[in-house]
Amino acid sequence: MVTEFILLGIPHTEGQETVLFAVFLIFYLCTLLGNLLILLAVISDYHLHTPMYFFLCNLSVLDIGFSSVSTPKMLANLLVRSRVISLGGCMSQVFFYHFLGSTECLLYTVMAYDRFAAICHPLRYTIIMNWQVCALLAAGTWFTSSFHATILTTLTFQLPYCGSNEVDYFFCDIFPIVKLACGNTLIIETVSFTNIGLVPMTCFLLILASYIRIVIAILKMSSAEGRRKAASTCVSHLSVVTLFFGPCALIYTQPSLSEVLVTPVQIFGNVVTPMLNPTIYTLRNKDVKGALKKLLGGQSVSEGSH
Repeated sequence: MVTEFILLGIPHTEGQETVLFAVFLIFYLCTLLGNLLILLAVISDYHLHTPMYFFLCNLSVLDIGFSSVSTPKMLANLLVRSRVISLGGCMSQVFFYHFLGSTECLLYTVMAYDRFAAICHPLRYTIIMNWQVCALLAAGTWFTSSFHATILTTLTFQLPYCGSNEVDYFFCDIFPIVKLACGNTLIIETVSFTNIGLVPMTCFLLILASYIRIVIAILKMSSAEGRRKAASTCVSHLSVVTLFFGPCALIYTQPSLSEVLVTPVQIFGNVVTPMLNPTIYTLRNKDVKGALKKLLGGQSVSEGSH
């Protein structure tokens, strides 16, 4: 029986390990720094103690966790060819990758609902999105995803592994691991495709429904300033949603391209997107910029962009 796996790393990158190590290390450090700064900025400025920024803090925690699932091991593999991963380590990667990925997907949906409530029901917003509702929505995303990831991880590692232990990938994910199983993989493959397809698709349709309502509400606004302000609060969220769902759509709707695309697209999702999220929110948002300036000892700017 297999007690450890060997990660073969990123395909077709022989001889480029040092360059890739330097690039991914910079991305990873920027991810940690950017998301930690957003967390500290929001916590330290009471003007930002609102539902939108509460969910943004959840997103920052997720981005730190999600990038840490595969990046440190990938960096070790690139630098010192540390390719061996224990069975427990492999199980952890599968669980946390799907747990945090699913939580992020659900959180984007909750954030879309928050924008819908703020723009379509501004007078009732504080009642609709009170702190109890926010806490329940956030806890619900984490709890539902842990259930989803537990099912996938249990089904994956219930299979017998008795042959090769070489995983032809840069981290442990369900499909590269299941290829090595000795038993019947039909159940895990069906459940994985259904679950991994169903969660993002449901979230995407709910986000789309929220934004159709938001666009209608913005078009009905009489003042140009009101329209501009309402639209600007949605741009950051729409940008990060596109970065998250774009790669998913590419992999799952283009099976012929998936062999070529899956590795660069997953690296983009694991390494680049968590770094871009805080950048997008900071560049687009005067409140976060002001809180960061204040945090770093500059002038406080507290202009409303809700």
